[in-house]
Amino acid sequence: MLVLQDPLRQTDLPRGCIATIGNFDGMHIGHQEIIRGVVEQARATGRPSTVITFDPHPLSIVAPDRVPKQILTLSQKEELLRSMEVDALLVVPFTHEFSRWTADRFIDEFLVSALKVKEVRIGRDFCFGAGREGNLAKLQASGARHGFAVHGIEEVRIRGIRVSSSIVRDAINKGAMRAVALALGRTYFVDGRVVTGRRLGRKIGFPTVNIEPANELHPGGGVYVTTSRFESFARSFESVTNIGVRPTLYENYALTIESHIFDFDSNVYGDTVRLYFHHLLRREQQFRSALELNHQIHVDIDRSRRYFARHPVRFNEIGVRTQP
Repeated sequence: MLVLQDPLRQTDLPRGCIATIGNFDGMHIGHQEIIRGVVEQARATGRPSTVITFDPHPLSIVAPDRVPKQILTLSQKEELLRSMEVDALLVVPFTHEFSRWTADRFIDEFLVSALKVKEVRIGRDFCFGAGREGNLAKLQASGARHGFAVHGIEEVRIRGIRVSSSIVRDAINKGAMRAVALALGRTYFVDGRVVTGRRLGRKIGFPTVNIEPANELHPGGGVYVTTSRFESFARSFESVTNIGVRPTLYENYALTIESHIFDFDSNVYGDTVRLYFHHLLRREQQFRSALELNHQIHVDIDRSRRYFARHPVRFNEIGVRTQP
């Protein structure tokens, strides 16, 4: 897949493409529906399939106080688009200058003059351009003038509920991992780096891997059934993960993500890890003694092993969960 980080300044573009435009945070099943249509139409017509997205999130420039935590990193988004066999990803830097571009300017200068787009597929509620003046109707009118087709794609619903990135974020915060998996069409994951922790788990007989997350968003505090995939290993490992906070200096609190990996005793400090979240066992809680904590950890591990016995987890070659 061709990835262009600043396509507004590039000349070697996938001209004559079948394209879609959006932020695509989460790459949920609604996004996938649009992108699959782009890829299928591109193959049918012998044209390049192209995804146009923006980085950082537009709200980080125009309304920083309202910008949501992103579900995916840009590299994760690239990986998922590559797995869908998209030909090109164009990442437009969303700057203060670009935020002043009108919808007409974006269409005329980029989609028409630079990209020579042949077809655009977007969600029916997608808006773009300064003041969010651009919408499906404006794009369709421009397409009629300039000779490219425009299709508005219907929203995807699960049990009558419209799938959206905000719905997915809310479910992640609540630890509703089954709902998250249904909306994403895959098991939710967080990438990170293994860092040195306080080694408290090892002292009480349950060594943990401490993870510094690359993702902005992570599940709410609690204990989760997880699967861990380290870059240095060719297989995945069953695990149980605690997400919580601990006090630091100056009365601040630091996020901790700690995973106890079953039947694992390797040194992975500095390694990268992908942590898949399957099920919330319990919410975060306080314990009156180390003995009480030790007992609860035994319970959490036993419940996690029983979960895996009932729900065996298999992954395909890129680490996406498949049905058993």
